[in-house]
Amino acid sequence: MEFFCYHHDRPGSSALRDELLEEHWSYMDGYAAEMIARGPTLDGDRDAATGSLHILDLPGPAAAHAFAFGEPGYQAGVYRDVLVRRWHNTLGRTMWEFPGGRTDGDRYLVLGLGGGRAADLAVPPGSDELIAYGPLLSDDGSAWLGTAALVRAPDPETARAVLLTPGRYADIEVHNWQFGGRPS
Repeated sequence: MEFFCYHHDRPGSSALRDELLEEHWSYMDGYAAEMIARGPTLDGDRDAATGSLHILDLPGPAAAHAFAFGEPGYQAGVYRDVLVRRWHNTLGRTMWEFPGGRTDGDRYLVLGLGGGRAADLAVPPGSDELIAYGPLLSDDGSAWLGTAALVRAPDPETARAVLLTPGRYADIEVHNWQFGGRPS
């Protein structure tokens, strides 16, 4: 089962986040085989982290919650909140298989938060710019709760417009994002 985990930073926690970076990477090394996508969300200048995204293939909801809440930054108080949702990898690939590479162009995390009748279950047109895409689901997979995507786009407005059906979401968040992991 695939899970979407987004840790959103607590204001003023950047020094603590930096202090725990090696612990964070070491923790993530233990999940390397399960990782579909990962990386920080960034502020408007793309200078500082504002959150940490991980999409993984894990045995079930208990394993996903253990992953999310066992993360060293969470344990130390770096994050203000954590979103853990079952997810479906509509593209069927990892971020490392994205043909656009790791660094060419700006990248965004687009979160469409909703409920009710499912929307945007199929891969949208223009999928060449999609790094990851899929519905957010309840733990048992029976309820649609929104859509999450990682996309390369020239700006946040383009990222938002390419992906989600207008009027189907209670809220749409667009975050600057970059490929994560240890620097090579």
